[in-house]
Amino acid sequence: QVQLVESGGGLVQAGGSLRLSCAASGGTFNFYVLGWFRQAPGKEREFVAAISWSGSSTYYADSVKGRFTISRDNAKNTVYLQMNSLKSEDTAVYYCARGSFLRTTATSDFGSWGQGTQVTVSS
Repeated sequence: QVQLVESGGGLVQAGGSLRLSCAASGGTFNFYVLGWFRQAPGKEREFVAAISWSGSSTYYADSVKGRFTISRDNAKNTVYLQMNSLKSEDTAVYYCARGSFLRTTATSDFGSWGQGTQVTVSS
């Protein structure tokens, strides 16, 4: 069973940048879609970005398009989320997960969730 572990979260000022990482171990990584989701206090978990198994295709939520970039390194079993021009509304716990479909935003289409990493953007 694959385990996903997120890291890289922290406190940053509005307009700043962070790079999140999600490392996989114990299972198959290369042939799955990988996605990032986030959950703010009192809100439902929402889709952020996803990347195909080869890395050639990506899919973003409208709220982060042009600011966030998802990438993956299959040799390192790691997926990344580069977050630029951060806003206070980006504050949330960020999770990575493994899925089978690229163009879906449903949490039910993803599994093997990590424990999450907190991102806090101060205004």
